[in-house]
Amino acid sequence: MCWMCNEKAGLIGSPERRRFLKTAGVFGAALATGSVSLATSANAQQSPIPKNEIDGSDALKRLVDGNKRYVEGSVSPVDFASTREALAAGQNPFAAILGCSDSRVAPELTFDTGRGDLFVVRVAGNVVTTEGLASLEFCVDVLGTQLIMVLGHERCGAVKAAISSVQSGNQFPGHIQDLVDLMRPPVEKAQAEKGDILKNAIMANVLWGVKGLQQASPILSKHFADGTLKVVGGVYDLETGKVTLVT
Repeated sequence: MCWMCNEKAGLIGSPERRRFLKTAGVFGAALATGSVSLATSANAQQSPIPKNEIDGSDALKRLVDGNKRYVEGSVSPVDFASTREALAAGQNPFAAILGCSDSRVAPELTFDTGRGDLFVVRVAGNVVTTEGLASLEFCVDVLGTQLIMVLGHERCGAVKAAISSVQSGNQFPGHIQDLVDLMRPPVEKAQAEKGDILKNAIMANVLWGVKGLQQASPILSKHFADGTLKVVGGVYDLETGKVTLVT
């Protein structure tokens, strides 16, 4: 059984949620392209930045190279004017990032990218939610992006909260507990491992997201199986800015 159908994950198992994803995808495509079909190909729109039409492996290399420049402090000069007019007509990001909402981690800066280069979905704890999944489906199926990175970071407060909930039974107010519950499976897995529980849980949570996106049907799983989508994980170091790939 797909991990997303697992009761612990509780993301898109029900028919109601599957219907929502279908509706959300069609609606997003209609907004972006003027079409009512999610199956609209990225090739149907003129690419504003042709250099972004690269496969998953080349896209990952570009992220790694950009992060290296960021860590070294040799980032590229910002020039919004050169792409503003082109991007007004459309977008074709070369990578998508599912990242934490933490204000200290900004993907566009972390990977030394320009405006229009990254399709970023952010939520505390970089977890896969229904809405986030729908957004990534749009990015892959309509915009043609072939790389998704799940980006966690050290000392993540959301993961700390999940650890507290698992270990002490703490319950958090409002909708915070709903978010924490999505991280319960990777935290429980990390508890059985040797070493620092927080570091282990952060890595386990990233890998949980990677696996979930690879298996997310019907859209991402098909692209992953066809070899037109690469899904990887990374952990950001708050002190150095370096992103370490995790597998």
